[in-house]
Amino acid sequence: MNARTNNLKKWSKIKGENSWTMFKVIAELVDGFEKLNSLGPCISIFGSARTKPDQEYYQLTVEIARTLVNEGYGIISGGGPGIMEAANKGAYLEDGLSVGLNIELPFEQSGNQYIDPDKNLEHRYFFVRKVMFVKYSQAFIVMPGGFGTLDELFETITLIQTEKISKIPVILVGSEFWTGLKKWVSDVVLNEFGNISPDDLDLLPIVDTPQEVLSIIQNFYGESSDNRLEPNYTL
Repeated sequence: MNARTNNLKKWSKIKGENSWTMFKVIAELVDGFEKLNSLGPCISIFGSARTKPDQEYYQLTVEIARTLVNEGYGIISGGGPGIMEAANKGAYLEDGLSVGLNIELPFEQSGNQYIDPDKNLEHRYFFVRKVMFVKYSQAFIVMPGGFGTLDELFETITLIQTEKISKIPVILVGSEFWTGLKKWVSDVVLNEFGNISPDDLDLLPIVDTPQEVLSIIQNFYGESSDNRLEPNYTL
């Protein structure tokens, strides 16, 4: 058997595996849509899985989630420890809707105890998980985090900037953490290279308190929010 025949057999096997992957992706999307469609208005909170319960931003996240739940919002997190756990804990403490979008990882990730048992979704694929975040969130709260948090932040900003999803608030919490990043975006990405528009900086407000978070959301939706609090359109 020559090398070309071997390669063709390997290629055929890969194509078969790709077909099964497609069906698994579709099943994961359908499961997410069915479980999240009826939840009502929710807000997603992103942040590091490594933040400990005795740290400042863990405790601040709990208070932000409690504040938002008391205004009628459910909370969606990535379902794991750290900031994600704090978000779900805040919702849990106020008897609010607490959703976890878990992802299979070789380390760190496991469902936290504060997620509603029937709203703990398991994901194999990051991109399917992101679809659930952006479709069912009326705002994004971004706490300090690592590469995963930055990935979620910039993908969300890109989708809003390119009008692939509805424009909704994206709020960075923690001046000491985020100010340097925003300054770099302004000084280098905008002013030095011209790779974004000046208005794009408005997509990145930085605040430090639960009250400031709530104020941005309330100002965005205004008094006529009832007819806007629905799943975001996607193109």
